[in-house]
Amino acid sequence: MPELPEIAVLSAQMHGEVVGKTVMEVEVLQPKNLNLLVDEFVEKVIGHRIVSVKARGKWLFVELSDDLFLLINLGMGGDLLHYASNDILSETYTFKMGFSDGSGFTIKFWWFGYIHLVDGDGLKKHKMTGELGLSPLNDGFTLPYFRELLRNRRAQVKSFLLNQRRVAGIGNVYIQDILFKARLHPKKTIDTLTEVEIETLYQSMRDVLTLGVAMSGLMYERDFYGKKGGFSSDQFLVGYKTGQPCPSCLTPIEKIRTGNTASYICPKCQKANEVPQ
Repeated sequence: MPELPEIAVLSAQMHGEVVGKTVMEVEVLQPKNLNLLVDEFVEKVIGHRIVSVKARGKWLFVELSDDLFLLINLGMGGDLLHYASNDILSETYTFKMGFSDGSGFTIKFWWFGYIHLVDGDGLKKHKMTGELGLSPLNDGFTLPYFRELLRNRRAQVKSFLLNQRRVAGIGNVYIQDILFKARLHPKKTIDTLTEVEIETLYQSMRDVLTLGVAMSGLMYERDFYGKKGGFSSDQFLVGYKTGQPCPSCLTPIEKIRTGNTASYICPKCQKANEVPQ
């Protein structure tokens, strides 16, 4: 599933490539991905110009002229790929958007995904994005903001950070090393965090996600031009490394169950003290 780094890379590339272009063609082969009937969706989109492309958590916000927004989420994974006017589209796709200059992009969902069209008023009411929290790399996501976000919370730290209404963009991949760098057990409750632990967690989020962006995302995800990311298992500190030595103390890394997700931890560096059983 693409997380904040992958979506940030896609949005930057898309913004540089499609802004200013006019939509001339839309092909929908999987209607369930839309929030409108296909004919209505196509009619509303054709003829509009791309104004901007931004990342919000795991979502792409494509702003169109006349206060319209295309909201794209790749779900469990998918390929969102650019094509030039002279390219032959050899890969299968479930969605295609073409521009007046002959270029465009296609989307192929691996399992499920969303392509929703809303206006400015609908943007605020959209069930999936209307209540998204800030992303950790957003300018407004400051340490004081994070402190306030955690105030009076009692949730476990991992489940809180994965809640997209609280913190947008973190998924079960990058969370592993975020918690390890902060030396926090995933089940530690927020109300037991010290000020130093909060500051360390804040910096850990920014460091891990910034590295993910710098590496162009995960190695099994592709960017707008089809290139795979550089964030491989070599970059993981503890994530998905069951039985391998902790990079700090050499204790074997363990895989544990945390709610509906798996967590990878060093039992020595991420002690389960103050964790409810």
